[in-house]
Amino acid sequence: MCHYCGCREIPLIKEFIAEHERVTDAAGDALRALEQGDTARARALVDAMARELDTHWRGEENGLFAVMRTDPEYADYIAGLEREHRELAALLPALDLADPGDVRTLVEAVDELHRHIAKEEDGLFPASLTALDGDDWNLSMAAWHEAHPTCAGAPPSSPRQRN
Repeated sequence: MCHYCGCREIPLIKEFIAEHERVTDAAGDALRALEQGDTARARALVDAMARELDTHWRGEENGLFAVMRTDPEYADYIAGLEREHRELAALLPALDLADPGDVRTLVEAVDELHRHIAKEEDGLFPASLTALDGDDWNLSMAAWHEAHPTCAGAPPSSPRQRN
């Protein structure tokens, strides 16, 4: 995970990363619940992952991704990320966590999710520092707020404000 470019200090990027951490924490807890035979807890955690990812993806896709995809340099990269979003969104609710094959599928999906997050945190987020201007950041932040209308911990509205 990148720590050199400073993108983690941008409030919007910081929030995206916090959402990634909540999802991967829930994924790890779900896998541990399955190891203990607690499929009900695992299902609740996978459902929580899906809910968190739904708002997270809306914030990313309608904001940061939307403004960055206008640059041909990033369009294909973002299309791949969005394809991965759709695949995981379809997979999570369909899993039968009592089925060993579906449990293996979840383990593989969690591994893929970690790779996906690395593509964002180590590639796209640092690139956003130089690719976006003030209006782009404002659009990206507005999309995040729209996806998280009741979030009390919303990042400040000025994306260049450092915490």
